[in-house]
Amino acid sequence: MPSPLRGGFGRGWRITLPPSPNPSHPGRGNQREDNLMLKLKNIFLVFIFLGLWCSNSQAEEKKLNIVTTQTIFADLVKQLGGDKVNVKAIASPKFNIHFIQPTPSDVRAVTKADLYVNAGLDLEAWSDPLLEAVGNPELFRGRPRNVDLSSGITLLNVPTHVSRSEGDLHLFGNPHFQMNPENLKIMARTLVERLKIFDPQNAEYYEQNAQSFLKNLETKIEEWKNLCSHCRGQEILSYHEDIAYFAQFLGLKSEQFLEPKPGVPPTPQHLVFLEGYVKKNQIKAIVMPTYYPRAEANKLASKLGIKVVTICQGVGELPNTDNIITFFDYNVKAIQEALK
Repeated sequence: MPSPLRGGFGRGWRITLPPSPNPSHPGRGNQREDNLMLKLKNIFLVFIFLGLWCSNSQAEEKKLNIVTTQTIFADLVKQLGGDKVNVKAIASPKFNIHFIQPTPSDVRAVTKADLYVNAGLDLEAWSDPLLEAVGNPELFRGRPRNVDLSSGITLLNVPTHVSRSEGDLHLFGNPHFQMNPENLKIMARTLVERLKIFDPQNAEYYEQNAQSFLKNLETKIEEWKNLCSHCRGQEILSYHEDIAYFAQFLGLKSEQFLEPKPGVPPTPQHLVFLEGYVKKNQIKAIVMPTYYPRAEANKLASKLGIKVVTICQGVGELPNTDNIITFFDYNVKAIQEALK
């Protein structure tokens, strides 16, 4: 007897009815029809089950799409979000965060974002225009999908008055708060609470990751402070005022900068002043990230017999600084070596 079902998935199913019942066996035809209907029902139920299973699997595997302004924020998302998130950082750590120019691909990425993680304040002046280009009000400042990591941070260098004659001042205070690993404890709590709100089914997973991250961070903070215990009280010379929170963490003094005013390149007159200042205060090192011009720093250091030390401002700025822990490992060891 030919099979009642023929064909394949590519051509669709063809149903071939069995031969007409034999009049001499009146019950045999009904039995065959019943068997055929039973097989069809079973096949139908299998397809329903597979459809429901695929639908549930897709729902379970859906990840939060998160865009961050900086790579250090992106790594924090990875640490807490694990395999439940997709994350993209807009700014390369090899460029000055003040002057990033978002691309059309950045606009497309933010358009798909469930959360937008940023420094808040006025450091990333390009951030608000980017969000306006995206056009999703839910991602704007102050909205739930906009995660401002400056929330709860005690800011340094808050200006008492603002004047253009003072250079490129930050109105709310120094925005480079991520340079103190103690602040990462606050940033992690801000982020994990938002993850739990927008992905409640994985809330316990996010909380466990946060606890693990914070425990490891606490151990490393003690290690970093012990490694650089001899640094406390020593003064460094920085190119820009982006070192304040790192100096705060290690107990360093940072009162003078190669820039005479924020955003103003070194002038000959200011370099003469710094030469005398470095000698008087027995400063051993000039610190700066990779993206500032080094000619004047190298010239001054060579003249005074001191070191120019690269201190990263972003995760991934130098080799072997591709996560938060290795980022601070490098920076602390660089200062520790320079101030021996």
